[in-house]
Amino acid sequence: MSRKFAIGDHVRWNSEAGRVSGTIIAIHTSDFDYKGYRHRASEDDPQYEIKSDKTDHIAAHKGSALDPA
Repeated sequence: MSRKFAIGDHVRWNSEAGRVSGTIIAIHTSDFDYKGYRHRASEDDPQYEIKSDKTDHIAAHKGSALDPA
């Protein structure tokens, strides 16, 4: 089961550059297109948009990829 987070929560995740942290800015509960890819999301398994603390980068991840920061 995926963890559930809320907008404004501070989280961490692994990226190609190492461990990254940021703040959740949006929650998707249905499929959406982002950065040229179709991301699958549902009420039971949402995807989160997270703004990096160190850059303006926005990432999209499922709750299973995130840890509370």
